[in-house]
Amino acid sequence: MATDPVCGMYVDEKSTELDSVREGRKYYFCSTSCKLQFDKPELEMRTLRRALIVSWPLTAIVAMLTYVLHVGYSGYAMLALASIVQFYAGQRFYAGIIDAVKNRSANMDTLIAIGTSAAWMYSTVVVLFPAAFPTGGIYFDTSTIIISLILTGTYMQRIAEERASNAVSALVAMQPKTAHLVKGSRITDVQIERIREGDVLLVRPGERIPTDSVVVEGESSVDESMITGESIPVTKRKGDKVIGGTINSTSSLRIKATKVGEDTALAQIVRIVRDAASSKVPIQKLADTVSSYFVPTVVLIGVVAALAWYFVGGVGLNVALLIFVSVLIIACPCALGIATPAALLVSSGKAAKEGILVKSGESLQTASRVDAVVLDKTGTLTKGKPEVTDIVTLSTYSEKQVLGLAAVAEMNSEHVLGRSIVGRAGKERIRAEFPKRFSYKQGFGITAIDKGGRKIMVGNRELFGKELPDGPERRLQKLEADGKTTLIVGVDGKIIGLIALADVLKDDSRKAIEALQGSGKEVWLVTGDNERVAKAVARQLGIKNVIAQSKPEQKMEKIAELQRSGKVVAMVGDGVNDAPALTKADLGIAIGAGTEVAVQAGGIILIRNSIYDAYVALELGKRTMSKIRQNLFWAFGYNAILIPVAAGALIPLFTISIYSFLPLLAAFAMAFSSVTVVTNSLLLARFRPR
Repeated sequence: MATDPVCGMYVDEKSTELDSVREGRKYYFCSTSCKLQFDKPELEMRTLRRALIVSWPLTAIVAMLTYVLHVGYSGYAMLALASIVQFYAGQRFYAGIIDAVKNRSANMDTLIAIGTSAAWMYSTVVVLFPAAFPTGGIYFDTSTIIISLILTGTYMQRIAEERASNAVSALVAMQPKTAHLVKGSRITDVQIERIREGDVLLVRPGERIPTDSVVVEGESSVDESMITGESIPVTKRKGDKVIGGTINSTSSLRIKATKVGEDTALAQIVRIVRDAASSKVPIQKLADTVSSYFVPTVVLIGVVAALAWYFVGGVGLNVALLIFVSVLIIACPCALGIATPAALLVSSGKAAKEGILVKSGESLQTASRVDAVVLDKTGTLTKGKPEVTDIVTLSTYSEKQVLGLAAVAEMNSEHVLGRSIVGRAGKERIRAEFPKRFSYKQGFGITAIDKGGRKIMVGNRELFGKELPDGPERRLQKLEADGKTTLIVGVDGKIIGLIALADVLKDDSRKAIEALQGSGKEVWLVTGDNERVAKAVARQLGIKNVIAQSKPEQKMEKIAELQRSGKVVAMVGDGVNDAPALTKADLGIAIGAGTEVAVQAGGIILIRNSIYDAYVALELGKRTMSKIRQNLFWAFGYNAILIPVAAGALIPLFTISIYSFLPLLAAFAMAFSSVTVVTNSLLLARFRPR
């Protein structure tokens, strides 16, 4: 059985003719109005507004004729006015009944249509054939007020849902409608749908990037905050990738389209957010089970209650009718159906704004229960590439001179450490010229002759072929004890300094670990790196549980061991070797800047490459499940308390006079319950991690 993404009712996909395909996924609906709301929400809102404009003035006149102006032929006037409300403003409910019959199911429209029709039909017979019911009793006010109240509640619910879906709408709005296509010397504006992979496009300052591309000409700053959450613009040069929907800030760029349409990063983000909003969470199974039997059960309760009070309780036919109407109206399961989807819609949209993509509602529910977090090191806690951390001078040379000479030796090197040294020299505006001669000894280091004829050596102890003096040796050992790779720099046989490099921690790693441990999570660092480096990183971050030199299968075994001990485990990683562990864990959290296979394996994706967002995702999962429980408690509690009231539980205390207003209160309560659930869910938009 499928679930209607609008009202949450069960739908048999085998029998229904009401379906819609969006972004490759098929959705099923219990009624035409739900399908219209999904496909064309603007048209649905206009239809609702027109119905309200008609229903409320006529309802007010009917109420006046009922309670204030008892003029001649008022019954006929009320019949005419109530019929317009019943069959024009309330036509959506009859269309819903037709859909329910076609689908061999029952929906919330069934209860409203049956209840209001019963009141309208009874009153019509009393007006046209007064001898049939000598006791009288006209309830056109009941049927018209119920329809007007329910339409008002639906309209308010739609407004609240529109606010809830603003995050998705904002993402969709980021996609430009046109692009500047470059062909030779000609530039023409084309619709975004006509762009193909390989097309060259011009993006002027202030314009959005039309689609995922690579820069082929120009240099500019690009604001990627709407996608990544990073507020600082990123400089893009030839060969750099740019994301569709981001804003080109300073200069013109020429880009070549690499992904178009549904393959772009923006389209995938929108699809993930929408899928999460309409997905199931395990806690929803109870609500779904109840909803599938709810409508026929409520109709049965209404019939039994009305007959019991009529034959056993001795109430009149008119009161029995009002009991039946009250039960049907008060029990509409709309709040129950939208309790989970409303919270998931707001939560997934909020997560996307925070740079977090949640693939399913089940991932959020799992996130709420995580009590152990396993972390990879490289690319997760660290930046994933070595940087120069220390420059130690051991002679009269300054730090800049030591770095500059090392950069000269490394100018021809393709080694990652060499590139890091040259890069650091460039940042410090140190001019390093290519050496005259250059030789590389595998596993030892580099020897080069600069243009001045000096012999420069950069490498490890073995390159220098002798034991180091005590001073340099002590400094070297201290740096290595901190988990840093340290290179010795020498000139003409004399050691002049040390350069230490390390895969440095991300700026927010320490904050993230403190937050995770502060929230009661058991944190493990499991890495393929050597024990010395792993322990040094763990020491800096305050992580007590460390496993080094772990192969992918050993990471999986550690996760399985934690699971066997009763832990709900989240794995956070970014590399190919993390994919098996991400899949094995109860919840995989993939760093978005990592490899595609890691992203595919994760249930939650961190776009901003920020490990702190893993903590935010877990906290958001907790808050979301709290809202879903509150919503379900309200929906179940509302029905559990008010159905017996509608069925006559208060007659012994307040007599049958309570039914002079109870049907109207039932309509108000039904509308109020749905709005309450959506409004409560909207509070998730204010979520901030503790």
